[in-house]
Amino acid sequence: MSFLNTLINEVADEDLREQLQERVDIIQHKIKFMDKVSVMCLDTNNMLIGNFRELLEDAGGVLQYDATAARVLIYTEHGQSALHLMGQVPALLNEEWPAVEFNRVYLWNTEAAFATTAEAMVESLEDLAEMLYPGYFIFGNEGDTWISFKTK
Repeated sequence: MSFLNTLINEVADEDLREQLQERVDIIQHKIKFMDKVSVMCLDTNNMLIGNFRELLEDAGGVLQYDATAARVLIYTEHGQSALHLMGQVPALLNEEWPAVEFNRVYLWNTEAAFATTAEAMVESLEDLAEMLYPGYFIFGNEGDTWISFKTK
């Protein structure tokens, strides 16, 4: 059982608990049949953010420690919105990185990225699923909690 399931089981409201578990189950069922996606989460100093590992794994991602091996880059910075990151990220990118070459760079709002409640964590899981598997998951969060950053 993942940490997310444990967190959901602690929700007192039975209806909410069932809704959250159903949302997680849908994602986890779909990703069973998909290839894992290599992801690197970075801050505005291009430093690795590793505290998303478990949530990333629940969304079908594998945390990478080398940008040349990551198919997806997610930038987030505590206290900054995705719109604010738009001004900082271009200078941080290397065109040789596969995620940059294939336009798989995302900017994630900190409220979503640093969630702590079960409901917010499930929403963050949905964000990650949308980013990692575009076209397979559509929860309507793009433009709200995260944005795709076009590099070309």
